Amino acid sequence: MKILPQSDKTLLIRTEFSDQQGWEALRTAVMTPDVNDFLANVHFVDDPAYRDVGAEQLAALAPTEWLLIVADKLALTSPERPLLVIYQGAEGNEQLRVIVEELWSIENNISLANMDWEDFTQAADDDGIFRGF
Repeated sequence: MKILPQSDKTLLIRTEFSDQQGWEALRTAVMTPDVNDFLANVHFVDDPAYRDVGAEQLAALAPTEWLLIVADKLALTSPERPLLVIYQGAEGNEQLRVIVEELWSIENNISLANMDWEDFTQAADDDGIFRGF
């Protein structure tokens, strides 16, 4: 498996390649600031080497403490575009989905250690998707 690229930004890795239009729409949504001008600080990884790679495989490629964002089939096909966020902390590997409009909240606050992972998991809806506070 190809190693993940190095970046000072959080990696957003594309693993679904059947919908180019969906990918472009998702990228645009991620790069669009919210009403308060907040924006996720991500490095897009658009490499077919990661086609259909699962969350556990990606987690194994990452450093010890990190945050990864995955644009998988659900993220590209669902109207809310719920991205998969994988967090590796002291408790191990944890996952949560986040709608694209709230990605900045998780990425910014976890990357800057302003909030804890549990703040987001506890605020997620019953379907396991974080839609904001």
